[in-house]
Amino acid sequence: MLGVRIVCLGKLQEPFWQGAVAEYQKRLQSLCRLELIQLPEERLPQNPSPAQIAAGLEKEAGLILPRLRGTVCPLCIEGRLLDSPGMAALLDQAMQSPGSVTFVIGSSHGLAGRVKQAGQGISMSKMTFPHQLARVMLCEQVYRGLQILRGSAYHK
Repeated sequence: MLGVRIVCLGKLQEPFWQGAVAEYQKRLQSLCRLELIQLPEERLPQNPSPAQIAAGLEKEAGLILPRLRGTVCPLCIEGRLLDSPGMAALLDQAMQSPGSVTFVIGSSHGLAGRVKQAGQGISMSKMTFPHQLARVMLCEQVYRGLQILRGSAYHK
């Protein structure tokens, strides 16, 4: 069974985000071994300088990098755009070798370069989304991708 690890910065504060992620966790139980890892977002001043942002991202990278396993897919704006069948293909490839995939969702300032370079970046859209919504969208796309691989009618 495919191991899917989602490493993300920050907590889901609102009950509606928590409920949406919990629903996909429940749906994914029989399809993969899902592991959600929430790491603390580095606290920055109200209007951080570029140097402060870079230092914060590097501290976050120190927490993220030891948790990467298998095929690594940082979510970043400069990553390649995937449609749902493309996500299914990525999951299928991860199932073949090495049998696990790690997705990384950064904080509101993104991800450090060394995290992006640790794998193949993917982008959900050319639009920008809050990282809480990105977590829900990623869970749904993992579910959809696995349903596509099963030949389910979920993806129409």
